Amino acid sequence: MIQNPPKRFLIIRFSSIGDMVLTSPIIRCLKLQIPEAEIHYLTKKQYLPLIEANPYIEKTWGYDHNFKEIIPQLKSQGFDQVIDLHKNYRSAFVKNQLSVSSASFPKLNFRKWLIVRFKINILPPLHIVDRYFKAVEKLGVKNDGNGLDYFIPEKDEIDLHTLPEILHHGFVSIVIGGKHNTKIFPEEKVIEISREISLPIMLLGGEGDHERGETIAQQDGSRIVNGCGRFTLNQSASLIRQSQVVLANDTGLMHIAAAFKKRIVSVWGNTIPDFGMFPYLPHHAKNNSYIAEVHGLSCRPCSKLGFQSCPKKHFRCMNDIDITPIVNFINAK
Repeated sequence: MIQNPPKRFLIIRFSSIGDMVLTSPIIRCLKLQIPEAEIHYLTKKQYLPLIEANPYIEKTWGYDHNFKEIIPQLKSQGFDQVIDLHKNYRSAFVKNQLSVSSASFPKLNFRKWLIVRFKINILPPLHIVDRYFKAVEKLGVKNDGNGLDYFIPEKDEIDLHTLPEILHHGFVSIVIGGKHNTKIFPEEKVIEISREISLPIMLLGGEGDHERGETIAQQDGSRIVNGCGRFTLNQSASLIRQSQVVLANDTGLMHIAAAFKKRIVSVWGNTIPDFGMFPYLPHHAKNNSYIAEVHGLSCRPCSKLGFQSCPKKHFRCMNDIDITPIVNFINAK
């Protein structure tokens, strides 16, 4: 630990759900390892609910694309250091305006471009959480190995007794949503899996996933509950926390499941775990994760984010996934 470390920190991560959840070990370790540390967090306003209940954060700041209003407020706080966990032109602008000491992390955009464009993989075998810790390395802050955090406001906790009785004694959460279609497990695959697993199922996703959820739920209305579009993010997190197993695409709820140390099946289409965004679990929970993906496709990964449809039209990265090990993992006691 350095002598006389800075006391007031501003962490910057503007988006998105999963990326912000992955900053939680930095918040916790910074707070617990630096005496008198006061942590502020700057993000987009729409993502404030993700961090509003975090006990390690003194104050949250919501950015709504208007820096003229928020920069003077941030300047008035007298920050000692900015921890930039986004590292883009907006975070650079904030750092420039505040004119205080700052630190960031290796973002690896060029290396990701190499593997997407030419399939040359020189990515380090490091999760992005471990790369985030490079931003606090000089402060003497170390990863405590306790994994991710996610704190749900009491008002958003879901009482299972308000839901169908079939869910009261254990269920699987299947996250069917996603921002990009090429990261979404096809509904036909979800239906196949639902027929083979023993526990009842809660489908989770946004309003745009409701119709697809209905198609899946109609296969067995007595065992499958369509929760898509019914719950806020924090309410969905509450359901994830109360699940026995979670099956999820490469999405934010996958990382929230990791924060609750759940048994997780993560399904990978056009993106790959080598990007460093696979479920981040403490050592004692490593066996809680099963990664479902298709190896050996010359077209994968085709993007570090995703597309609305498969550029090759075959979508083999998802369609060729073997559901047998997924079913076996979910059904294992």
